[in-house]
Amino acid sequence: MTRIAAQAVPLLVLCISLIGCAQDYEDKPHSLFLCSDESMGGPAVQAETGRAGSAQPGEALADGNEPAVLFVAYVATPPDILDRMLKMARVTKRDVICDLGCGDGRIIVTAAKRYGCKAIGYDLDHLRVEEARRNAEKNGVAHLVTIEQKDILQVDLREATVVTLYLGPKLNERLIPQLQTLRPGSRIVSHDFDLAGIPPDKVVEMTSREDRRKHTIYLWTCPLKTGARPQASQP
Repeated sequence: MTRIAAQAVPLLVLCISLIGCAQDYEDKPHSLFLCSDESMGGPAVQAETGRAGSAQPGEALADGNEPAVLFVAYVATPPDILDRMLKMARVTKRDVICDLGCGDGRIIVTAAKRYGCKAIGYDLDHLRVEEARRNAEKNGVAHLVTIEQKDILQVDLREATVVTLYLGPKLNERLIPQLQTLRPGSRIVSHDFDLAGIPPDKVVEMTSREDRRKHTIYLWTCPLKTGARPQASQP
């Protein structure tokens, strides 16, 4: 849910990457995605590095240079999918909800406004950070909502009780160590992507009234565990 600007990447490289990504975007039109010199294996929100074998986002490469980042698109979660995610997470006023790659802040603003809970959003794009803050102000929940411009792979999630995701399979997998620090009873809700084979507690498939497409929502309750994967249910 984040738009990330290219960093030190020639325009020609960006154009080539956009062409190479066109088919993947058509296949998965509701997901944010990015392209780099290495294959991403699917859409994603947060920046991956632009060279094979390069550093994590926010880290310098071994040669001291900054990693190249190419971001292509930003697509928001439909409102009815957002509503279902919050209901599956059983959000209450006592929760601290954290959205990784918060975009315009719609998930955390909705949660704060509806439930009165504390909400935190992280995004790398300063434009989305500013937009999310304006959204919180406009909806009268700026006292409950915090928006920070940070790399989601570097944030501390231990205070969160609900984490929401609309990323991609590779990023979800890289987030697992951070998600494992959540306290028992905390909930993780992901739109369209699972957690690298970690079985969810619940899977719901629903067709959005807004885009008329089928979406999948996954729910996990911490601590994360292994076991049989549940069958998807209808809302």
